[in-house]
Amino acid sequence: MLGFEQAWTTMTDRYTTWQIAGPGSLILHEMLYLLICLPGFVFQFIPYMQKYKIQKIPEGFDSQWRCFKLLMFNHFFIQAPLIFAIHIYTMVFDIGYDYQSMPTWYSLLLQLYACLILEDTWHYFLHRALHHKSVYKYVHKVHHNYKAPFGMVAECVHPVETVVLGVGFFIGPLLFCTHLILLWTWVGVRLLEVIDVHSGYNLKWNPLHLLPFYGGAEYHDFHHMNFHGNYAPTFTWWDRICGTHVPYQEHKKNKLANKQN
Repeated sequence: MLGFEQAWTTMTDRYTTWQIAGPGSLILHEMLYLLICLPGFVFQFIPYMQKYKIQKIPEGFDSQWRCFKLLMFNHFFIQAPLIFAIHIYTMVFDIGYDYQSMPTWYSLLLQLYACLILEDTWHYFLHRALHHKSVYKYVHKVHHNYKAPFGMVAECVHPVETVVLGVGFFIGPLLFCTHLILLWTWVGVRLLEVIDVHSGYNLKWNPLHLLPFYGGAEYHDFHHMNFHGNYAPTFTWWDRICGTHVPYQEHKKNKLANKQN
């Protein structure tokens, strides 16, 4: 922890709060996004990894390039202004930057799990609303152009959807954030989760499967393949409560029956 403390203190001594919360947060977001996407991108060139691929549909250069261009537009023209507004938020709500006021690690873990639950709830109901026939073809269809998703697809969405579903990210921090470290670790956790479920690879040793009720890549991949059902991004309970997990359960039963025959 001494190395982390020294690095954090050096950062806060050297840079202003605006530089840390604005450009710093944007750089962190971009670095994490590309780094977390990298393994899935490399997997497509490794024959051994294809046995873990859920849908045996190649990603294709054209679809990946199209996705990357939309992704960069969303990141730098839609998300960047929101990220730069984090500095205003930290000033208004007196969010800490110094090392001494950081929450304990166990408090941070509880806050992160609460953020996941709150975001998952927001995402489930708004995502389901975006599937309504009156708006689907205008907004959410952009994301469903990728029937067999890959990591980058996670934030490859219509700009309106970026804002609408993105609101869920801020619910937790607005309720109980007291330090910038929660915002930054929440960015990392959320990106890790959303890129994982869009990766297209069902890796049994994935440590995220240790999270209770975690859906994972196979769970969300079905949503892209079927277009309906499995609306929740992280956990499975809202789908179970609302009955939108039924098509997935039937799909698994049919798949098992076909294997036995």
